[in-house]
Amino acid sequence: MRFDSLDRFRARGRDAIGPGPAALMIVEDNVELVSTLDHLGARGFRAVVAAAPPDIALPDHPVLTAAVTLDTRAPKAFVPLVNAAIAAARPGTWLHYCYNAEYLHYPFCEHRTVGEMLAFHAEERRAAMLTYVVDLYAADLATHPSGVDRATAHLDRAGYFALPRPDPANKDWPKERQLDFHGGLRWRFEEHVAPDRRRIDRIGLFRTAKGLRLRGDHTFADQEYNTYACPWHHNLTAAICSFRAAKALRANPVSRDEIDSFTWPGSVPFRWESRQLMDLGLMEPGQWF
Repeated sequence: MRFDSLDRFRARGRDAIGPGPAALMIVEDNVELVSTLDHLGARGFRAVVAAAPPDIALPDHPVLTAAVTLDTRAPKAFVPLVNAAIAAARPGTWLHYCYNAEYLHYPFCEHRTVGEMLAFHAEERRAAMLTYVVDLYAADLATHPSGVDRATAHLDRAGYFALPRPDPANKDWPKERQLDFHGGLRWRFEEHVAPDRRRIDRIGLFRTAKGLRLRGDHTFADQEYNTYACPWHHNLTAAICSFRAAKALRANPVSRDEIDSFTWPGSVPFRWESRQLMDLGLMEPGQWF
């Protein structure tokens, strides 16, 4: 199924999304397209919709249910895409959005599908899940100048922190159960990253609802969607392990010339398993065991 515009996807995309959980993959280049689709399939997503510009040929993959032609390199292209998917989907459908070379991990994902995990989350009366975008990077930039290599992928084991999220409508007092999270490559090389792109929190899993709108800072207009937990106890969180920052820092001529290695004493090899992420505090199971 192919849609040549967002308007067509918004109007006719319901069958492509299906009952969910479904994933939206935003394709910016040809890096790790197949591995990203493989990962989404392994997590148990019933449908995957890929948005890509006309110059990128999408692979023929069994989990890919639809393609949307979109200039994904335009600033904040994810906003109209996700909002079109919300409008197209049946209310109550679970959606995940990511970029190519990004890989969703959640507690015990090696043995449990994303549908099982979201069913539990919904039972706790949660309609959204906080996901931390954990930067991945190649161990050796001389061997892998793009910054991408799954076999030698590393991540930061330290250097993550959270700041109160001010509420402009309430004299900048901190918002309840909302924080701005920082760390990874965006923190260590912040001089090369625009201020509005330094946060690593994203509501990467959410349930559609009538009138729901995603905003350009990866938060929703419905403030409860942006919370990390309910008022009663800690909830599940997840991680999106991403090569996107590494790619961008290597593609930009200034940062490429100034950065000869992403590794530092806080780097550890990524084992591609949920236990490592939980042990590092980059996601937590809440009440789910």
